[in-house]
Amino acid sequence: MPSLRWAAALVSLLLAACTHTSTQRPPGPLRIVATTSTLASIARGAAGAAADVRSLVPVGVSPEDFQPSPDAIAALRNADVLVENGAGLEGWLEATIRNAGNPHLRVVTCTAGLPVRDGNPHLWMDPVYARAYVAKIRDALVAADAVQAPGYRAAASAYDAQLAALTARTARKIATIPAGRRTMIVFHNAFDYYARRFGLQIVGAIEPTPGAEPNPAHIAELVGLARNRHVGAVFAEHEYSDKLARSLAQSAGGLKVAFLYDDSLGSEPAVSTYVGMIDVDTDTIVSALR
Repeated sequence: MPSLRWAAALVSLLLAACTHTSTQRPPGPLRIVATTSTLASIARGAAGAAADVRSLVPVGVSPEDFQPSPDAIAALRNADVLVENGAGLEGWLEATIRNAGNPHLRVVTCTAGLPVRDGNPHLWMDPVYARAYVAKIRDALVAADAVQAPGYRAAASAYDAQLAALTARTARKIATIPAGRRTMIVFHNAFDYYARRFGLQIVGAIEPTPGAEPNPAHIAELVGLARNRHVGAVFAEHEYSDKLARSLAQSAGGLKVAFLYDDSLGSEPAVSTYVGMIDVDTDTIVSALR
């Protein structure tokens, strides 16, 4: 009879151990999936070296045009944390998450609670808002992997200091542009938050609705704005054709055409991180307008 009681107790202990193990995260680095390369860079800054971070949308591809592949679904199925921008940027994401079928996936929506203006999702282009993204990501990582919490907090704090320095550096650079020349025409409305933060004026966008080619009347209106507002340059983007930007620049009197990054990082080392992207964009804007 005692042996039966010991056997029953042993079975209970084994079952409890199995139940406990099944609810724990597998060993190894925390698996973080970000929707875009820019968000992946910010997530790496927040996580430090103790996490595995990847992007669903490849470098050079706009998240607004992205079509999820089976690899993207598999990445979400195996992820611990998903970092999304929100505010309508990733229209394809909800179905992708559903198809992945990962009930343990912890989702960080970076724009939640931040002041989204006119439905524009590009808050990360303002480094002050990028710092808010870092805080949200840090909190999610600490909740997902308490063992590594001190490392996440230290990494996020160091990265926040980098972003604070980036903000100050960007402001100093933009201040060198004469006040009367701080006007821009951009390809699409990705720079609204950046412009508001640093004292630039965006007088128009070539493609105000993502993916919809503008009609001739809109381009003619932009030509008039460029002439009347003394715009010094038209800014295209590396992910899109520059045909419309060059046509507009020529029609407005031979304006400069310069290229910016926003939705995606670049393949060159200088623009392979979020901080590098903002630095290069700022140098491009200053050179074109000053």
